[in-house]
Amino acid sequence: MPSSVVFGTNEKWRINRNIFILGFAFMIHFTAFHGTANLQSSVNTDAAAGTFTLAAIYFSLILSNVFLPALVIQWLGCKWTMALSFIAYMPFIIAQFYPHLHTLVPAGMMVGFGGGPLWCAKCTYLSVVAEPYAKLSGVSAEVLVVRFFGLFFMFYQMAQIWGNLISSAILSSSLGDVTLYSNETYLNADVIAAFNYSIPAPDYGATCGVNFCSGSEEHDNSNLEPPSPLKIQVIAGIYLACMLAACVLVAIGVDSLSRYNTGRQPTGHGKSGLQLLAVTLRQLRHKYQLLLLPVIGYIGAEQAFMAADFTQAFVGCAYGIPNIGFVMICFGVFNALAAPVAGAVVKVTGRFPVMLTALVLNLCLLTALLLWRPEPEQWLMFYFLAAIWGTADAVWLVQVNALSGILFPGDEEAAYSNFRLWEATGSVLSYASAPYLCVRTRLYILLGLLLLGFSGYTTIEVMEYKVKKRHHQERNFELVMKTEQD
Repeated sequence: MPSSVVFGTNEKWRINRNIFILGFAFMIHFTAFHGTANLQSSVNTDAAAGTFTLAAIYFSLILSNVFLPALVIQWLGCKWTMALSFIAYMPFIIAQFYPHLHTLVPAGMMVGFGGGPLWCAKCTYLSVVAEPYAKLSGVSAEVLVVRFFGLFFMFYQMAQIWGNLISSAILSSSLGDVTLYSNETYLNADVIAAFNYSIPAPDYGATCGVNFCSGSEEHDNSNLEPPSPLKIQVIAGIYLACMLAACVLVAIGVDSLSRYNTGRQPTGHGKSGLQLLAVTLRQLRHKYQLLLLPVIGYIGAEQAFMAADFTQAFVGCAYGIPNIGFVMICFGVFNALAAPVAGAVVKVTGRFPVMLTALVLNLCLLTALLLWRPEPEQWLMFYFLAAIWGTADAVWLVQVNALSGILFPGDEEAAYSNFRLWEATGSVLSYASAPYLCVRTRLYILLGLLLLGFSGYTTIEVMEYKVKKRHHQERNFELVMKTEQD
């Protein structure tokens, strides 16, 4: 039963503190997860173990989103759901000490089972605390939800910066590398000089980028050689400490949601497991939810393409595995900056122009990836594309997350559970098909899904505009009738 709380003058500061601590904890936690996930397709290449592990993560996330969020949140509350869900990610990091298909895939499944309750609890927490903050500040809850999501994702996307900075610094070092003795070096140089042998420069554009196929044997170049096991183990040890710190931070630093949930029952209150499943699936009866599915699926698919294909086929293949982290730092910086900026711009221009901008950025990005032949000398292009991708991804994440809360007030658990469900579906299909489809084919699929998703979103905006226009006309009519009666 929620407790009755009389809010004091410093309650706005307290709510902001909760959001800051929550965002900081997610940043620390996903510093470890993103840093590890970004390397999977390039480092754990035996039997495509890394890519299949990422697919396992999002496959179990689908099951998790259907069965677990409302039930776990009902049992534990949002705060403790988030704290304990962090622990479910830790086996994924531990498995990096012994990276094989039979260790990585089960550990990846654990991540997915923890991810469903984690993200649903986070989204519910931000949506619920917006209501008392709106009463205290006089700002509408709809605006505050977007602002809170923008602030949260600013922290969250900074995880890309720190996680990749850690991995790149270690991968670029000489830790665990085999040192070549000087006499061996001179001998090799003498042999090369004696035979007047010159090594031709590889044509990276012919086998990397849009021409990359995971099953092909033609991209056997030094850039794709995995780093030493010692480097991976040092990275994993640092990441494991990050996850533990994030868990402790949420446990001791975030207020329970019962403080702000007074008189408000969650969607899953008092229901059995099957009934809670029905709550999640019943949400699909809403036409708005159905129209959102393609754009939610696109968010999952484009993030999977970034983590698996862009890092391996473009950056790793043509620019080198140690540089993956540096390029992803650029992605994270622009993602973190664009998240709060998108929320602020929406207040001025409305939501649709911002979403239209994201569409144009993504269309230009996908077209560039289809036409570009990556070479190491074009290093600036890798960072430029990552920056554009980070900017567009931030808009999709913030606006579609916020839209899920705005369109379905009172049904946040079901709405956000569906968001994570269909985002995970897009991701798992993208990861699972990566070893079998060439990059060119996957880019065309991504382009089609983008156009379909934006069409569904645009339909929602048109329907909402008509509803508001009709309501405005009815309101004016009531005022006229009242004036005539007076």
